[in-house]
Amino acid sequence: MGCDGRVPGLLRRNLQPTLTYWSVFFSFGLCIAFLGPTLLDLRCQTHSSLPQISWVFFSQQLCLLLGSALGGVFKRTLAQSLWALFTSSLAISLVFAVIPFCRDVTVLASVMALAGLAMGCIDTVANMQLVRIYQKDSAIFLQVLHFFVGFGALLSPLIADPFLSEANCLPANGTANSTSGSHLFHASRVLGQHHAEAWRWSNQSLSKLPPQDGAGTRVSYAFWIMALINLPVPLAVLFLLSKERLLACCPQRRPLLLSADELALETQPPEKEDASSLPPKFQPHPGHEDLFSCCQRKNFKGAPYSFFAIHITAALVLFMTDGMTGEYSAFVYSYAVEKPLSVGHKVAGYLPSLFWGFITLGRLISIPISSKVKPATMVFINVVGVVVTFLVLLVFSYNVAFLFVGTASLGLFLSSTFPSMLAYTEDILQYKGCATTVLVTGAGIGEMVLQMLVGSIFQAQGSYSFLVCGVIFGCLAFTFYILLLFFHRMHPGLSSVPTQDKALGIESLECYQR
Repeated sequence: MGCDGRVPGLLRRNLQPTLTYWSVFFSFGLCIAFLGPTLLDLRCQTHSSLPQISWVFFSQQLCLLLGSALGGVFKRTLAQSLWALFTSSLAISLVFAVIPFCRDVTVLASVMALAGLAMGCIDTVANMQLVRIYQKDSAIFLQVLHFFVGFGALLSPLIADPFLSEANCLPANGTANSTSGSHLFHASRVLGQHHAEAWRWSNQSLSKLPPQDGAGTRVSYAFWIMALINLPVPLAVLFLLSKERLLACCPQRRPLLLSADELALETQPPEKEDASSLPPKFQPHPGHEDLFSCCQRKNFKGAPYSFFAIHITAALVLFMTDGMTGEYSAFVYSYAVEKPLSVGHKVAGYLPSLFWGFITLGRLISIPISSKVKPATMVFINVVGVVVTFLVLLVFSYNVAFLFVGTASLGLFLSSTFPSMLAYTEDILQYKGCATTVLVTGAGIGEMVLQMLVGSIFQAQGSYSFLVCGVIFGCLAFTFYILLLFFHRMHPGLSSVPTQDKALGIESLECYQR
């Protein structure tokens, strides 16, 4: 892996750009996890139902996919890449600052769509720049990059927690279900669909009245704090632009080529030869930079049916597992404050932080484990662990302690599923085809679709359906994985990939982890 004294030397030479790229992924993490714990407050703020607010998740994830594709447009020069990162990280601060003023769910969805575009651009550009700097030595730096995602995702629910509303955010009057206390949204489950509509209309009539004791507005401070915390990130990118003489006020001394790249190339004279020996999937320029480029390749001619079946079944596994990550993070807070658990709002606010904290911990633990355990085995353990955890949560659905333990367990099992599945799929296909593009796309679509689906079912069937959906999605993921094993055995050229190639695959796949 090149971890001999050369890598620390490369880090010293490229310290400022490396820290800058790590910091923009902190912005990514802040923006990916704050919706879950603030969901009920945002529903009060926009006077919307759970299915309506689910469109906010949908718009964010859809535009994240679009932003990842558009990020490849800024790949040509360092100036384009850094200006894209500056604009995206500044946009995230602006989104946090504007959210408290969004009183309509459509406006909120539009603002989160902008955040999704910024996140997708950050995802593509920051990964690409680190790979360009460190090339075959980029694995450890990409691991740290995605650690910052987890750190940001861990921090944002903790910031929001002190400002979450414990009381009803709308003024109490003589509504039929006003005795439900602080849990505004119990009515939709207790009274059924007809009364839920009446409740929604009553919310709209109440929206003109001021909130009682300022409830429903205190969460605004959390968003403004996150905006301020994120503000140093675009400033760091601006400082890097200044150092590289890419600002209009600074005369350019050199062509638009990263000086850090030149230093890295000087210390690694055979780098070009090493890069040319890599499989095509792991060249610095293809794949991640152009989302649709693999669909234009002509190397699919004569491919057996198992070649396509492996792509599809692997993508379906990640559709389910990444979708579960998104929907659990988004709705575990809403599930906890509903009956039968009725956890306090501020205590429930720790659940998303616990979930993302153990995802971050699991990513760190999986680094040494992945060198000793085969990717196929890791995926099997993860998928089975997810199913068992959801079954335990379902059996002990009245126990708050099991909810916290199960949340931590899910975070651990889901943390390494994506990179392990990608490594396993690339091993099967011997680094040919479009596994990375197809799997990343499938995972992103899963996060987008399952969040909206669970939001609709949660509203219609009640909180218990949240765990039932988790069991169903887990069983589907396990079924698709068994199908993948079947197509693996049917696939011709079933030879094991050399360990060195597998290590190269893991290096590349980490730049797609969320």
